[in-house]
Amino acid sequence: QVQLVESGGGLVLPGGSLRLSCAATGRIFSSYAMGWFRQAPGKEREFVATISGNGGTTYYADSVKGRFTISRDNAKNTIYLQMNNLKPEDTAVYYCAANRGSVYRLAAFGSWGQGTQVTVSS
Repeated sequence: QVQLVESGGGLVLPGGSLRLSCAATGRIFSSYAMGWFRQAPGKEREFVATISGNGGTTYYADSVKGRFTISRDNAKNTIYLQMNNLKPEDTAVYYCAANRGSVYRLAAFGSWGQGTQVTVSS
């Protein structure tokens, strides 16, 4: 079991950038696939990006492909989400989650953090 704490959210202008971080507790962090998900007001939580335990495989939602980059530093038990060219429709609470299985098994992700708010607005 891992515990997750997100940080790095904020208010940004359209076209701007933010980098989110998610710090994890646990001695076997590298055995977990990790992911970012988001939930906008009035909408269901949706998948953003996932990364395998060794960082060699990544998977992105079509809506963020080419703009967002997921990465991880297993020495620091931390994953990141670099978000560039942000759009108002990216406004949401962003959550990280963990999964002992494949990066593609989105329904298996859990151990949710508390979330960090990202607002894209002029």
